[in-house]
Amino acid sequence: MNDLIQTVAVYALPVLFAITLHEAAHAYAAKYFGDSTAYMLGRMSLNPIKHIDPLGTIVIPILLYFATSGAFVFGYAKPVPIQFGHLRKPKRDMAWVALAGPAANFLMALLWVIMLYLLPVMQVNEPFFYEMAKAGWLINLVMFAFNLFPVPPLDGGRIAVSLLPNRLAYRYSQLEPYGFFIVMALVLLKVIYTWWMLPVMDVANWILQFIVSPIGMLLN
Repeated sequence: MNDLIQTVAVYALPVLFAITLHEAAHAYAAKYFGDSTAYMLGRMSLNPIKHIDPLGTIVIPILLYFATSGAFVFGYAKPVPIQFGHLRKPKRDMAWVALAGPAANFLMALLWVIMLYLLPVMQVNEPFFYEMAKAGWLINLVMFAFNLFPVPPLDGGRIAVSLLPNRLAYRYSQLEPYGFFIVMALVLLKVIYTWWMLPVMDVANWILQFIVSPIGMLLN
């Protein structure tokens, strides 16, 4: 129980930021490209309560944590409602709206990495803040990579549909009703983690380190 409390304390704020900004970014992008559905329903918000799914964000992750002794945790937020037909150029703009969520996670990962550089400069010695920054860095890299997996309804699947020729895009979009089950099966078989997420996270992390390297040189 103590381990769970410590884990929740470290991860709670980074997780709330990660899911809130991810979903809000979708909503902002959708409104920018012509669909105000999420805005009218109050989902274009930085209030975490608007995006938390009681089952997917709280109950399932806790149950999985106990069932697997912390080895496997999965959760999700309430998806932002988007009417792709309302976008000014639906097929093209779908990609930008989908990309907005992972892009927000990449930006947050960058901010958490910068925080790791700044904590020693600010003479912060409390390990909790370092662990929280590392958690934020990891969580956002995980969300960035996972959501880019190219199977609808994940963001990567919507990007793929946007980029494919019309006939192939239509056929590929027919996977969406089964996409959740396909993704879960691949997660349990560790296919997504090993063959997709690890390489994508490595590349994203290399880019992050490249971006923050001037900060490191200045501080050293």
